[in-house]
Amino acid sequence: MPEPYKRSRSLRRLQVKVSGGRTALHYKKRKPGKAKCSNCETLLKSVPRERPLKMHKLPKTKKRPERPYGGNLCSKCMRSLIIEKARLQ
Repeated sequence: MPEPYKRSRSLRRLQVKVSGGRTALHYKKRKPGKAKCSNCETLLKSVPRERPLKMHKLPKTKKRPERPYGGNLCSKCMRSLIIEKARLQ
């Protein structure tokens, strides 16, 4: 029987092959949800799904795309916003 804190379904159960040829159950925390565009709610590309500690270790350029509003807006919404701002000036 697993330890009480490992009985939670919030932990992923992984079958891992360990030395000696046997498989063991390893428990890992689940990944966070995918990043979404703040305007149209579509999934953002090139934004990794990682836990905060692993995200902290990544370089800044790997955390979000290198464009204006990268990591907040998808490319389509970003383009329309920039065109709208240019139209107002």
